[in-house]
Amino acid sequence: MPYRAPEADILFALKRAAGLDRAMKAGAFAELGDGLLEAVIGEAGKFATDRIAPLLRVGDRAHTPIVDGRVTMPAGWTETYRAWAEAGWNALSGPEAFGGQDLPTLLSVATFEMWNSGSMAFAIGPTLTIGAVEALFKHGSDALKATYLAKLVSGEWMGTMNLTEPQAGSDLAALKARAERAGDGTYRIFGQKIFITYGDHEMTDNIVHLVLARLPDAPAGTRGISLFVVPKYLVNPDGSLGARNDVVCAGIESKLGINGSPTCTMVYGDGGGAIGWLVGEENKGLACMFTMMNNARLAVGIQGVAVAEAATQHALAYAAERRQARAPGWTGEGMSPIALHPDVRRMLATSKALTAAARAICYSCAMAIDMSRRSEGSEAERWAQRAGIVTPLAKAFSTDVGIDVANLGIQVFGGMGFIEESGAPQFLRDARIAAIYEGTNGIQAIDLVTRKLPLAQGAAVAALIAEWRAAAAATADLPGFGETAQRLAAAIDDLAATVAWFAAPGRDPAEALAGATPFLRLMSLVAGGAWLAGGAAEASTEGDADAGAQVALVRFFAENLLAETAALRDRVVAGAPSTLAAAAFLDA
Repeated sequence: MPYRAPEADILFALKRAAGLDRAMKAGAFAELGDGLLEAVIGEAGKFATDRIAPLLRVGDRAHTPIVDGRVTMPAGWTETYRAWAEAGWNALSGPEAFGGQDLPTLLSVATFEMWNSGSMAFAIGPTLTIGAVEALFKHGSDALKATYLAKLVSGEWMGTMNLTEPQAGSDLAALKARAERAGDGTYRIFGQKIFITYGDHEMTDNIVHLVLARLPDAPAGTRGISLFVVPKYLVNPDGSLGARNDVVCAGIESKLGINGSPTCTMVYGDGGGAIGWLVGEENKGLACMFTMMNNARLAVGIQGVAVAEAATQHALAYAAERRQARAPGWTGEGMSPIALHPDVRRMLATSKALTAAARAICYSCAMAIDMSRRSEGSEAERWAQRAGIVTPLAKAFSTDVGIDVANLGIQVFGGMGFIEESGAPQFLRDARIAAIYEGTNGIQAIDLVTRKLPLAQGAAVAALIAEWRAAAAATADLPGFGETAQRLAAAIDDLAATVAWFAAPGRDPAEALAGATPFLRLMSLVAGGAWLAGGAAEASTEGDADAGAQVALVRFFAENLLAETAALRDRVVAGAPSTLAAAAFLDA
């Protein structure tokens, strides 16, 4: 049951749900015209299907053990990565001044969906490299850019993000890694970092670590964190590689999933100090690192979409072949395919619809990022605010969907779903980490209700709600949509009422935090449903070849999944007191 890149669904989400087609007609994204968009998606789909997807099970079985002091990658990993980089995929959205193609984030996100569907463990390495490129391009000195960016953009070198320590997970104020000024413009880095993805390997000649550490005279808390470039190998003035730096991989984590990805414990400075270079200003490293982290949050969201897509394809293929009992209306010989049984069909349709909604959210987030960079003044600010609001949805809802859909896939397989050789369990094991790293989904929900809803005194979220109401109304008089308009309008009412509840004067902050996670899901269901509905209405009006399928999917989503928003609204508004009183039984 091999993965096949869903090019038609991806193009629909890009053009219709995220609005790329409308933007191009208005004169934006001219570089994607003349068939380039379709060509890139097609070629990326081929590479993901033919080269990356065959690595999925290989990496899961082989893991990445340390042998003779070296991290070993699964068979085929290094060759496939180098072919991928040589084909220019790493440089797709990189800055043109350093060898990149400077194509939109939206296109990069779409291709990364396919890389991750092929193998999430494979794609997470390049994901971090691209984040490192963005952080260095925005905050690095000219000398750092000249030394590292061209090699990182091309994929000849890879980058990592070193934040977490044994005592410091999400709370970066607890970081203990230290940096000392060397007196020659460099620094010496000491400390331990854990859970470092692709912290060591031999797929590339060098690995460029971005490391958070404290200077001796730094202020306490997050205000005293600085960011440093610490390469595995030092770089000579002529660009060649020099001596090995004082940084080593001390161990590989044994994980639940993404086993083809080396997750490392990194030790800096045991031999006298790892040589590092400051990125940005002293004690302002967290702002620099957040450039990389914000990039990573959308990238992790697309991992959720990718695993959900792969798990759905896997379950659909099995359900079409597996025969059990006789479905209602079955007139064929013997038992019918389980795909025809209404309850299995419900699970498959739910998987497909949730995946499509999460994809629409992630692509719409990428569109907002691109438009904020291509606009000026108040228009740029409007798009930036939209990206800020949608990023927590993209990260948290999409990764929850990845878990939910992978879990449904196991259920479709029945007893075989509990057996590793079926392939179904790996999707759930791989997907599980995405809700945890790059800011847990609970942190994303807190960010949404405390920092994003108040943007522009609430005007930013109000504008989104108005847009979603228009999308619901657009389906009202079109054939095939059933009760989509009414169901979506009711869900938007639930959203608007809950937003008003959060904004009420004197709202207890603890109550708001207690309701943050159900609120994020409520808002995400509305966002995904509205963007899908708007896209399907446009496709139906303009006579797209796949409009019928998209309309049917939107109708299923509206009539089967959107009713959840009423319960979520009640959990936010009425559930806080009992949540805050839970100490009575949790602490007993």
